[in-house]
Amino acid sequence: MWKRAGAELLGTALMVAVGCGSIAYGASTAVICLSFGVAVTLAILIFGPISGAHINPAVSIAFYRHGNLEKNALLPYICAQIIGALIAAVAISGAGPTTIGASYSYGSAFIIEVFITFVLMANILWIISKSESRIIIASWVGGWVAILAFIFGSATGASMNPARTIGPNIISGIYSSIPFYIFSTIIGAWLAAELFLRLNQKETISE
Repeated sequence: MWKRAGAELLGTALMVAVGCGSIAYGASTAVICLSFGVAVTLAILIFGPISGAHINPAVSIAFYRHGNLEKNALLPYICAQIIGALIAAVAISGAGPTTIGASYSYGSAFIIEVFITFVLMANILWIISKSESRIIIASWVGGWVAILAFIFGSATGASMNPARTIGPNIISGIYSSIPFYIFSTIIGAWLAAELFLRLNQKETISE
């Protein structure tokens, strides 16, 4: 378990350091989104064989609900992910905290975060059901992270990941929005897991 947790810590740290680090360097929106996508892709390629490279508490919770993660691994994964995000956030001085766009209400922003996390998790569950290729899975998931970040980043920061928010937001002193991102992303990922469970049940019954 320590090895798996360590992989989650390092994978999450890589994602936050590269993605939020690009924000610290003043990169363009497209480059920032691409940086997050590439970082997620690399994390899955490097750490996927060890821990599955969830690098996201919402994803781990959804995998637990879906039956892809055992109960006794859930808390170590989440703790490792948050610690990894915090370490990376310290290294980049809290750059890239997630905040809600000025023209968006909490209600609309909440719906957006639920939706994009749902889309991300649904694509994760779909691709792992269709392919065993680590390269295909990593590229698909990383690609969706980049696409969703590019489309919705201006609205909510496109967190889709409690750890990605907790690390930079704590280090930069932006605490008030952390519960918002925790609940919205977990709900979105959980709904995706529920949907796939129900679809699988229907397929089993029809067979």
